[in-house]
Amino acid sequence: MANGTHVLVLPFPGQGHINPMLQFASRLASKGLKTTLVTTVFISKSIYSDHPIASTSFRTISDGFDEGGFAQAKSPDIYLSTFKSVGSQSLASLIKELGDTGSPVHAVIYDGFMAWALDVAKQLGIRAAVFLTQSCAVNSIHYHVSRGLLKVPAEGSSVWLPGLPELKVWELPSLIYHHGSYPAWFDTIVNQFSNIDEADWVLVNTFYELEKEVVDWMSKIWKLGTIGPTIPSMYLDKRLKYNKDYGLQLLHPNTSACMRWLNTKPNGSVVYVSFGSFAEVGVEQMAEIAWGLIGTNAYFLWVVREPEEPKLPDNFKHMTREKGLIVRWCPQLEVLKHGSVGCFVSHCGYNSVLEALGLGIPMVAMPQWADQATNAKHVEDVWGVGVRALVDEKGIVRRETIKQCINEVIMGGERGNEIKKNSIKWKNLAIKAADHGGSSDKNMDEFVAKITS
Repeated sequence: MANGTHVLVLPFPGQGHINPMLQFASRLASKGLKTTLVTTVFISKSIYSDHPIASTSFRTISDGFDEGGFAQAKSPDIYLSTFKSVGSQSLASLIKELGDTGSPVHAVIYDGFMAWALDVAKQLGIRAAVFLTQSCAVNSIHYHVSRGLLKVPAEGSSVWLPGLPELKVWELPSLIYHHGSYPAWFDTIVNQFSNIDEADWVLVNTFYELEKEVVDWMSKIWKLGTIGPTIPSMYLDKRLKYNKDYGLQLLHPNTSACMRWLNTKPNGSVVYVSFGSFAEVGVEQMAEIAWGLIGTNAYFLWVVREPEEPKLPDNFKHMTREKGLIVRWCPQLEVLKHGSVGCFVSHCGYNSVLEALGLGIPMVAMPQWADQATNAKHVEDVWGVGVRALVDEKGIVRRETIKQCINEVIMGGERGNEIKKNSIKWKNLAIKAADHGGSSDKNMDEFVAKITS
């Protein structure tokens, strides 16, 4: 171990936060740090793992809802406020316990959604790094809101911020564009920046080449390090042979069925559709996606989580049994890497975007909420790796639009070929950033050197 240096890694209790922070912990462990991932009691009872993760230890704290987690709370507001009060005390107790049992904590790496963890670390005299799980572009927007530099609701039709392209107001994160829609989440996201100036380091799950301009601007404010994409090493630089998947799942993937089905399909012929572990799609939108997929006449693999299944059109599975496979969850990295997949219809959750970029898969963007509209803007207009399927006046993406976007990406043509070329370009740049001497690898080495000095 690097001088026996021990870091606690503290993700917000959701799949999209645990995955990147656990991957970062694995990278730090490979560089000699002792790493402990801290989850909530309920999450620790809920996670599913194919194999033990030897490089990282696990401990728990309480969020105040040990039996049911988020679902046990009556509202997001109750969950988040209780987590802050109970979690602060529980984290302080854990750090003291580790110190008393010969494993003192030298630094805390905390999820920006849990700004209170910085206060705990400082009270105990421990250095702390904030880990921002969204893109630098999205973080910059939220920073401007937190400082009163961007008014909410936004005025006018467009917004210009340093290092970012012109953004139409509907391309801003939904909690800003639809201000007041989820006040507790809005407060949590904006409050990431309430005490960030007191953090010793700011770490962001992106890579320098992907967001140069806004990274340069943010680096003038904080000690900022880009350390992404936080995708298992065997899908990027392949230096960590044991690092083949995320390691922990809250949902059980139907791996064998997915892989068997994909193995029978021609190269680049399959449309993969998934809206992640959290997004809820309305019944009308579900029908439009279904008929849009039928209209393409392409093979498709569609992830429909169990609570969403009743929204599928009647008899849809039977109607499409020759062309489609519908599963409740799948191993997304394995699917995206499979040669038969030619296109990813995505909600543009940031982890999904990074995975598509890292594996060179073109996208059809159908953002749902939070940061996804801004991510989709970058997918289409900044990185050129996909197209956006735009909503109508009712907020629904219609079947013809879905069909047209998929065909544009998967069938080739001038724009489709350009998207495929850009996808390969970003894949190579992502691998280079993560590999030895790459921009993200250097930033991690610098972080380890500072934390062990």
